[in-house]
Amino acid sequence: MKPLSLMLSALALSMASSAVMADGVRLPSTSPAASLPNVSPANSDLVNRGAYIARTADCMACHREDYSGGVAIETPIGNIYSTNITPSQRYGIGNYTEADFKKALQKGRVPTHQLYPAMPYPSYHGMADADISVLFAYFQTVPPVEADPENTTKLPFPLNIRTLMLAWNVINVPSTENRTGLTQTQQRGEYLVNNLEHCGTCHTPRNITQGLNKKKYLSGAPLGKWYAPNITPDNDSGIGRWSEQDIATYLRTGMLDKRAYAGGPMAEAVAHSTQYLTDADLSAMAAYLKVIPIIKTDDYVIPVDISRLPSPVSRSITYNLIEQKDYLAQAKATTNTDTNNNFSTNNNAKNSPKSLYLAACGSCHGVDGYAQPDARYSSIVGLSSIRRIKPDALINVIAYGAKGALNTAPKMPGFEKELTHAQIASISNYVRVNFGGLQSSDVSAADVKRILK
Repeated sequence: MKPLSLMLSALALSMASSAVMADGVRLPSTSPAASLPNVSPANSDLVNRGAYIARTADCMACHREDYSGGVAIETPIGNIYSTNITPSQRYGIGNYTEADFKKALQKGRVPTHQLYPAMPYPSYHGMADADISVLFAYFQTVPPVEADPENTTKLPFPLNIRTLMLAWNVINVPSTENRTGLTQTQQRGEYLVNNLEHCGTCHTPRNITQGLNKKKYLSGAPLGKWYAPNITPDNDSGIGRWSEQDIATYLRTGMLDKRAYAGGPMAEAVAHSTQYLTDADLSAMAAYLKVIPIIKTDDYVIPVDISRLPSPVSRSITYNLIEQKDYLAQAKATTNTDTNNNFSTNNNAKNSPKSLYLAACGSCHGVDGYAQPDARYSSIVGLSSIRRIKPDALINVIAYGAKGALNTAPKMPGFEKELTHAQIASISNYVRVNFGGLQSSDVSAADVKRILK
């Protein structure tokens, strides 16, 4: 189960294979994706449905692929560490009854204590009994890990008094309410988005108690070093210009050409969960996200001007690594002799925006920004994250790095310690203008300092 609820760790969007909705509506069942891990012909259909629910509920993102726990979830009150949820009788949940399991999922209560809402029980509160049953059956078949996680939660007084969560629950559970007037497909999407995948855990701002602010449902929220963007169907600040197919493709792959690339918590959500969902469930999520209330925020995306985006320097360079290497060396040599740059912060050509980009970014993202698809380096041309009016997302990625959605994608390193605030600002401006198609960009060192702080 994915621990989060105080502004914690990742956006996600997911769903379940059970044919029964939380409100009792029966839908045609769908079989799990062919590549779904932990599904075995030796297991019963019940257990394999449970394995699919584990993916849709994104349990692995916080409890690890082997469910041994120990993952730190950053919250405003300190790190909360996930627990061992394997069937170990000593260290895990091997002694749980199904009733115990259900109470943990829906009320955040285990036999010995109250859980913190870093475990997203405010969202799981709406899980269908049928899904809880198959999930419980699946966890009985998981290999037990006979050890406690290396780290355990240790919060200061009075936050270590877990019974305080009972009052919190009265205010904030459940985290969402079902809408009326939806089609069966949209109802399925609502269940997946609100309950199993608990998308609001990351994308909905918090109220004064750190519960979800339902009036700003899915309109974007800070996540430590990250920001989960507005995913309401607003055309400017949300994903209103995305088609249902666009949404499904992004959830499946973590990418949309010249528009979006999943990194950080969203990459985790795709890697552990949404890439494994059935086409029917992804379509249901997309259908629901297109009909949720529109909320406009001030962090809008500047429309892409295709005419201002660069063209690849050749048809083969993004696939020919030797050509890419040679062209990069030539570009660096040429740039180091060029001191005429609109964004240069001093007269040293080696500190010009283009030189900084080529030195820190060019070997992976390419001279022209189109990167090396065969090597799984991501193109950054046209991405919405570099076209947002607020440069926070871009600056955080440059400073802290990012991991892609696919396991084969290389992890981007962070440059917080290698680059000054002025240099990060310079690269940000260069990228926004040259690869985002913006007419101008005025990110300053002061902006970088403020955002990283």
